[in-house]
Amino acid sequence: MKHFLSIAILVLASFAYAASPKPTIVLVHGAFADASSWSKVILILEHDGYSVTAVQIPLTSLPDDIATLRRALEGQKGPVVLVGHSYGGAVITGAAAGSPKVKSLVYVAAFAPDANEPLAAAGTKFPAPPLNAALVPDSGGFLYVDRAKFRANFCQDVPAPEARVLAATQKPLHNSAFGATVPEAAWKTIPSWYIVSSNDRAINPDLERFYAKRAGAKTTEIASSHVSFLSHPKEVAKVIENAAK
Repeated sequence: MKHFLSIAILVLASFAYAASPKPTIVLVHGAFADASSWSKVILILEHDGYSVTAVQIPLTSLPDDIATLRRALEGQKGPVVLVGHSYGGAVITGAAAGSPKVKSLVYVAAFAPDANEPLAAAGTKFPAPPLNAALVPDSGGFLYVDRAKFRANFCQDVPAPEARVLAATQKPLHNSAFGATVPEAAWKTIPSWYIVSSNDRAINPDLERFYAKRAGAKTTEIASSHVSFLSHPKEVAKVIENAAK
């Protein structure tokens, strides 16, 4: 009888596991890009059976961007894997704090600030990346990347035609973001993964390694520019799916 009950429990558990829905993947873009930049990764994840949402954040301020992401999280059913690229890493760090829905975080060449740590603070420990010299402010305090320097400093391993489109459609970030902070760092309580772009010219790769180590993240390095999700989408999707499991 005990043997029969044990088998029955195992069968029921296997059915429950099979019926458990996959988590939703929520993708957050960084500065100088928008949600459509995730297009290659979205197609891979959806092919593999995941529901995916790519959130359009306004890039007007860190509090605005966190509030936008939190509204998007409220609309998700079930567990969420939250993915942030570049500046989007700071956004997911703030938005996921205290959220019962977010089960894992994935940082893709991203900022992962500590509580009350300005985004620019950790970067002072490492040499400035080449992209900094290519930033151009407008009269409203928003930063663009000089289009003549865009590919060389942002996406040097992306084909030239694709890079021209990215440069032409870039979405500016308000410069206040670099002095902004989050009151709580989600990576302290939520399991994290980190993808380092070892050929990054927008964020110093050593700063990325610092963030990954401090967060205790499972770390993958890709020999990529800042936009590994465009030049190596399969590798990026694999890490996201590992975080989803």
